Amino acid sequence: MRPRLATTHVLAIAATAALVASCQSKAPASVADRSALSTMERVALGANSCWFKSGDAAFTAYKLAPELNSFSGRPRILIVHKGSPESRPLLVVQAEGNPSKLDAFGPMMGLPVAPRIAKDVTRWASGNKACG
Repeated sequence: MRPRLATTHVLAIAATAALVASCQSKAPASVADRSALSTMERVALGANSCWFKSGDAAFTAYKLAPELNSFSGRPRILIVHKGSPESRPLLVVQAEGNPSKLDAFGPMMGLPVAPRIAKDVTRWASGNKACG
């Protein structure tokens, strides 16, 4: 009776491992262009798609203002109040160099949504287009 129990146990473990493996997301393909501009283009597309076009409740009061054409060598996106886009940005995400170095700062980085912002921006910069 013990050999049968052991076989059943091994099969259950194997089935569980296969199920867990099938649920894990695959790593994104390596990003060839790691320049600041290319990185911020990926971040801007992700933010627009996942935060704004999706109707994400955490971002409904805000508007995306991309500033990718930068003569300073630091392309960036800004998050501003929807009703007053000329006001001071609530979030600035910018990149510099090649390979790019990302930076995110502003009042939103002091809110509970800050860890999510950091995680999303890092994911999009790496080439993964998934929403959080």
